[in-house]
Amino acid sequence: MLAPVPRPTSGLAVRCTRALFSPWSRLSLLVAMLVAAAVTVVMYEPQRLLSAGWPQLSGAAAVVLFGVAYGACTAAFVPRPLLNLAAGALFGSQAGLVSALAGTVLGAGISFALGRLLGQDALRPLLRGRWLKAADTQLSRHGFRSMLALRLFPGVPFAAANYCAAVSRMGYVPFLLATGIGSIPNTAAYVVAGSRAGSPTSPAFLIAMGFIVLTGIAAAAIAWCKRHRLRGH
Repeated sequence: MLAPVPRPTSGLAVRCTRALFSPWSRLSLLVAMLVAAAVTVVMYEPQRLLSAGWPQLSGAAAVVLFGVAYGACTAAFVPRPLLNLAAGALFGSQAGLVSALAGTVLGAGISFALGRLLGQDALRPLLRGRWLKAADTQLSRHGFRSMLALRLFPGVPFAAANYCAAVSRMGYVPFLLATGIGSIPNTAAYVVAGSRAGSPTSPAFLIAMGFIVLTGIAAAAIAWCKRHRLRGH
Protein backbone atom coordinates (compact mmCIF):
# COMPACT_ATOMS: atom_id res chain seq x y z
CA MET A 1 0.00 0.00 0.00
CA LEU A 2 1.12 3.49 -0.68
CA ALA A 3 2.02 5.65 2.29
CA PRO A 4 -0.31 8.58 2.85
CA VAL A 5 0.95 11.76 1.31
CA PRO A 6 1.49 14.41 4.01
CA ARG A 7 -0.59 17.49 3.57
CA PRO A 8 1.31 20.68 2.82
CA THR A 9 1.61 23.15 5.62
CA SER A 10 -1.29 25.53 5.60
CA GLY A 11 -0.35 28.87 4.11
CA LEU A 12 -3.00 30.62 6.22
CA ALA A 13 -1.11 30.04 9.45
CA VAL A 14 2.10 31.34 7.90
CA ARG A 15 0.38 34.46 6.59
CA CYS A 16 -1.26 35.11 9.95
CA THR A 17 2.06 34.75 11.74
CA ARG A 18 3.76 37.15 9.33
CA ALA A 19 0.93 39.65 9.68
CA LEU A 20 1.02 39.40 13.46
CA PHE A 21 4.73 40.18 13.64
CA SER A 22 4.85 42.62 10.74
CA PRO A 23 6.21 46.14 11.35
CA TRP A 24 2.79 47.73 11.07
CA SER A 25 1.23 45.25 13.50
CA ARG A 26 3.94 46.01 16.03
CA LEU A 27 3.45 49.73 15.48
CA SER A 28 -0.29 49.31 16.05
CA LEU A 29 0.47 47.53 19.31
CA LEU A 30 2.74 50.39 20.37
CA VAL A 31 0.08 52.99 19.54
CA ALA A 32 -2.52 50.99 21.49
CA MET A 33 -0.19 50.81 24.50
CA LEU A 34 0.53 54.54 24.40
CA VAL A 35 -3.15 55.42 24.10
CA ALA A 36 -3.97 53.12 27.03
CA ALA A 37 -1.21 54.73 29.09
CA ALA A 38 -2.45 58.23 28.28
CA VAL A 39 -6.04 57.31 29.17
CA THR A 40 -4.85 55.79 32.44
CA VAL A 41 -3.01 58.99 33.33
CA VAL A 42 -6.06 61.13 32.60
CA MET A 43 -8.39 58.88 34.60
CA TYR A 44 -6.29 58.03 37.64
CA GLU A 45 -3.78 60.92 37.79
CA PRO A 46 -0.88 58.93 39.28
CA GLN A 47 1.04 62.13 39.99
CA ARG A 48 -1.45 62.80 42.80
CA LEU A 49 -0.78 59.36 44.20
CA LEU A 50 2.92 60.11 44.22
CA SER A 51 2.54 63.47 45.94
CA ALA A 52 -0.46 62.97 48.25
CA GLY A 53 -1.13 59.25 48.66
CA TRP A 54 2.42 57.93 48.91
CA PRO A 55 2.81 54.73 50.98
CA GLN A 56 4.14 55.24 54.48
CA LEU A 57 7.66 54.06 53.76
CA SER A 58 10.94 55.64 54.73
CA GLY A 59 14.60 55.41 53.93
CA ALA A 60 16.10 53.73 50.90
CA ALA A 61 13.02 51.58 50.23
CA ALA A 62 10.86 54.65 49.69
CA VAL A 63 13.47 56.26 47.42
CA VAL A 64 13.79 53.10 45.30
CA LEU A 65 10.01 52.61 45.09
CA PHE A 66 9.54 56.21 44.02
CA GLY A 67 12.22 55.83 41.33
CA VAL A 68 10.45 52.78 39.88
CA ALA A 69 7.07 54.52 39.99
CA TYR A 70 8.63 57.62 38.44
CA GLY A 71 9.98 55.59 35.52
CA ALA A 72 6.63 53.93 34.89
CA CYS A 73 4.83 57.27 35.06
CA THR A 74 7.16 59.01 32.62
CA ALA A 75 6.72 56.15 30.17
CA ALA A 76 2.96 56.77 30.55
CA PHE A 77 3.33 60.52 29.75
CA VAL A 78 3.07 61.93 33.27
CA PRO A 79 4.91 65.30 33.06
CA ARG A 80 8.38 65.08 34.60
CA PRO A 81 8.27 68.53 36.26
CA LEU A 82 5.40 67.38 38.48
CA LEU A 83 7.27 64.21 39.41
CA ASN A 84 10.47 66.15 40.12
CA LEU A 85 8.61 68.56 42.39
CA ALA A 86 7.04 65.60 44.19
CA ALA A 87 10.46 63.97 44.64
CA GLY A 88 11.81 67.10 46.27
CA ALA A 89 8.78 67.52 48.50
CA LEU A 90 8.89 63.89 49.64
CA PHE A 91 12.60 63.23 50.06
CA GLY A 92 14.41 66.56 50.06
CA SER A 93 17.06 67.74 47.63
CA GLN A 94 19.65 64.95 47.73
CA ALA A 95 17.57 61.77 47.97
CA GLY A 96 14.91 63.33 45.75
CA LEU A 97 17.46 64.05 43.03
CA VAL A 98 18.82 60.49 43.13
CA SER A 99 15.34 59.00 42.91
CA ALA A 100 14.21 61.38 40.16
CA LEU A 101 17.30 60.79 38.02
CA ALA A 102 17.00 57.02 38.38
CA GLY A 103 13.34 57.24 37.38
CA THR A 104 14.22 59.49 34.44
CA VAL A 105 16.72 57.00 33.04
CA LEU A 106 14.37 54.08 33.70
CA GLY A 107 11.42 55.75 31.98
CA ALA A 108 13.55 56.82 29.03
CA GLY A 109 14.92 53.29 28.70
CA ILE A 110 11.42 51.79 28.70
CA SER A 111 10.20 54.22 26.04
CA PHE A 112 13.31 53.74 23.90
CA ALA A 113 13.04 49.95 24.06
CA LEU A 114 9.35 50.00 23.13
CA GLY A 115 9.93 52.42 20.26
CA ARG A 116 12.90 50.49 18.92
CA LEU A 117 11.20 47.08 19.15
CA LEU A 118 7.71 48.02 18.01
CA GLY A 119 8.00 51.18 15.96
CA GLN A 120 11.36 51.56 14.21
CA ASP A 121 10.82 49.15 11.29
CA ALA A 122 7.49 50.74 10.35
CA LEU A 123 8.43 54.39 10.84
CA ARG A 124 11.89 54.61 9.30
CA PRO A 125 10.58 54.33 5.69
CA LEU A 126 8.36 57.36 6.44
CA LEU A 127 11.29 59.69 7.19
CA ARG A 128 11.05 61.60 3.92
CA GLY A 129 10.54 65.22 4.86
CA ARG A 130 13.49 67.59 5.10
CA TRP A 131 13.08 68.22 8.81
CA LEU A 132 12.55 64.54 9.59
CA LYS A 133 15.60 63.53 7.60
CA ALA A 134 17.71 66.21 9.27
CA ALA A 135 16.61 65.12 12.76
CA ASP A 136 17.20 61.46 11.94
CA THR A 137 20.67 62.17 10.54
CA GLN A 138 21.61 64.22 13.58
CA LEU A 139 20.48 61.55 16.05
CA SER A 140 21.95 58.67 14.05
CA ARG A 141 25.40 60.21 13.48
CA HIS A 142 25.78 62.32 16.61
CA GLY A 143 23.45 60.54 18.99
CA PHE A 144 25.13 61.22 22.33
CA ARG A 145 25.84 64.89 21.60
CA SER A 146 22.37 65.53 20.18
CA MET A 147 20.52 63.81 23.01
CA LEU A 148 22.69 65.56 25.59
CA ALA A 149 21.67 68.91 24.10
CA LEU A 150 17.99 67.92 24.12
CA ARG A 151 18.17 67.00 27.80
CA LEU A 152 20.14 70.09 28.81
CA PHE A 153 17.76 72.43 26.98
CA PRO A 154 14.39 70.68 27.32
CA GLY A 155 12.48 72.29 24.48
CA VAL A 156 11.39 68.92 23.06
CA PRO A 157 8.94 66.94 25.26
CA PHE A 158 10.61 64.09 27.11
CA ALA A 159 8.50 61.30 25.57
CA ALA A 160 8.83 62.71 22.05
CA ALA A 161 12.63 62.79 22.35
CA ASN A 162 12.64 59.17 23.55
CA TYR A 163 10.63 57.86 20.62
CA CYS A 164 12.47 59.98 18.04
CA ALA A 165 15.74 58.54 19.29
CA ALA A 166 14.29 55.03 19.16
CA VAL A 167 13.28 55.43 15.52
CA SER A 168 16.75 56.70 14.61
CA ARG A 169 19.85 54.49 14.53
CA MET A 170 21.15 55.86 17.80
CA GLY A 171 22.66 53.31 20.19
CA TYR A 172 20.97 52.30 23.44
CA VAL A 173 23.96 53.00 25.71
CA PRO A 174 24.71 56.51 24.34
CA PHE A 175 21.02 57.33 24.68
CA LEU A 176 20.90 56.34 28.36
CA LEU A 177 24.21 58.05 29.17
CA ALA A 178 23.15 61.30 27.50
CA THR A 179 19.79 61.15 29.25
CA GLY A 180 21.32 60.58 32.67
CA ILE A 181 23.98 63.28 32.35
CA GLY A 182 21.92 65.85 30.49
CA SER A 183 18.92 65.58 32.82
CA ILE A 184 20.88 66.46 35.96
CA PRO A 185 20.68 70.29 35.88
CA ASN A 186 17.00 70.67 35.04
CA THR A 187 15.93 67.81 37.30
CA ALA A 188 17.97 69.23 40.18
CA ALA A 189 16.32 72.62 39.75
CA TYR A 190 12.81 71.16 39.99
CA VAL A 191 13.71 68.90 42.91
CA VAL A 192 15.21 71.81 44.85
CA ALA A 193 12.15 73.90 44.07
CA GLY A 194 9.93 71.11 45.36
CA SER A 195 11.95 70.68 48.53
CA ARG A 196 11.81 74.45 49.25
CA ALA A 197 8.23 75.04 48.11
CA GLY A 198 7.25 75.85 51.68
CA SER A 199 9.58 78.86 51.66
CA PRO A 200 9.18 80.47 48.21
CA THR A 201 11.28 83.48 49.17
CA SER A 202 14.34 81.42 50.10
CA PRO A 203 17.49 81.86 47.95
CA ALA A 204 17.52 78.17 46.98
CA PHE A 205 13.94 78.31 45.67
CA LEU A 206 14.51 81.54 43.77
CA ILE A 207 17.74 80.27 42.19
CA ALA A 208 16.06 77.03 41.14
CA MET A 209 13.13 78.84 39.56
CA GLY A 210 15.45 81.27 37.83
CA PHE A 211 17.43 78.40 36.35
CA ILE A 212 14.22 76.77 35.07
CA VAL A 213 13.17 80.01 33.38
CA LEU A 214 16.59 80.58 31.83
CA THR A 215 16.83 77.07 30.40
CA GLY A 216 13.34 77.46 28.94
CA ILE A 217 14.36 80.69 27.23
CA ALA A 218 17.59 79.10 25.96
CA ALA A 219 15.65 76.12 24.58
CA ALA A 220 13.28 78.45 22.72
CA ALA A 221 16.21 80.42 21.28
CA ILE A 222 18.00 77.26 20.11
CA ALA A 223 14.81 75.93 18.50
CA TRP A 224 14.31 79.26 16.69
CA CYS A 225 17.88 79.22 15.36
CA LYS A 226 17.59 75.61 14.23
CA ARG A 227 14.34 76.35 12.43
CA HIS A 228 15.82 79.25 10.48
CA ARG A 229 18.93 77.24 9.65
CA LEU A 230 16.82 74.43 8.21
CA ARG A 231 14.78 76.93 6.22
CA GLY A 232 18.00 78.34 4.82
CA HIS A 233 18.89 74.91 3.44
